[in-house]
Amino acid sequence: MTEQHTSQPAAGAPGATTTVQVAGRPVRIRLSGPEQAPPVVLLHGIGRSLEDWSAAHELLAQDHRVLSTDLPGFGLSPAGPEKPGLAAFARSVVGVLDAVGEDRPVHLMGNSLGGAVAMTVAAEHPERVASLLLANSAGFGREANVSPLPMVWAALSRLPVVGHRFRPLARAAAVRSNQNCFFDPALATPELLRHAAQVGSQPDFRATFVGTYRSIGLPVVGVLPGWRRALLERIRDSGLPVLVLWGDADAVLPAHHAEAAAAALPEARLHVFPDTGHMPQIERTAELVELAREFVASAEERRAAS
Repeated sequence: MTEQHTSQPAAGAPGATTTVQVAGRPVRIRLSGPEQAPPVVLLHGIGRSLEDWSAAHELLAQDHRVLSTDLPGFGLSPAGPEKPGLAAFARSVVGVLDAVGEDRPVHLMGNSLGGAVAMTVAAEHPERVASLLLANSAGFGREANVSPLPMVWAALSRLPVVGHRFRPLARAAAVRSNQNCFFDPALATPELLRHAAQVGSQPDFRATFVGTYRSIGLPVVGVLPGWRRALLERIRDSGLPVLVLWGDADAVLPAHHAEAAAAALPEARLHVFPDTGHMPQIERTAELVELAREFVASAEERRAAS
């Protein structure tokens, strides 16, 4: 049973979302497009929401069955019963697929943390995955400029008596953090910033952010190599079609990670967008969707021929 309500997308076209139950908790999703069309699943990054894919979702849903989902504890969805991390997020994705009755192998498309989640789903549930599109994905390098400062200032701004002193710092840090995601900082629109503030005030956000951060890396040494190496080996051995996309001006996961991706997954296709930051699905929506359509079509042909 699903519950229909209206979301307020941060970027791109608006669309209604639905809540499905996964492991006893509601997870917010958006599902649209022809039911028999190739199935596509869109996954967002750390501290973000399904709205990051709104514009791409709208275009892909013209000729694909498209599912966007919050990761539990992020977006406007409460945390699940497990500790946050790649394995728990991957299980949530599979739970969402089960909840909507999608049993076909899906084309997973993930941005940032969502790319690592997509790879984890493919490694743990290979029968559920037809291909991987990884947009500025975590998992290919040590550096990750994801600052917890906006969250710290926001927490201080809620203190009694003295909280008002920290509110300007919290607002400024939130603006900088969102602008840092784009080559063109103007894309951090007032609408996007309002939605980011709503996501950041969700009760489970801080614990989920910190737990996820700790599970994949540490502030001093960067993203830990152990899980990255093991996961990439499993993806390389899977033989799945992989398309790696990157923005050449990514200030969060630097563009040289794309070269590391090409080295780790030599059979993968690679495309680098010029003058583009960390979220090409927003900055280069039409181009990304065109590449995704062609990639999904080739993966479907390959499956049909096998």
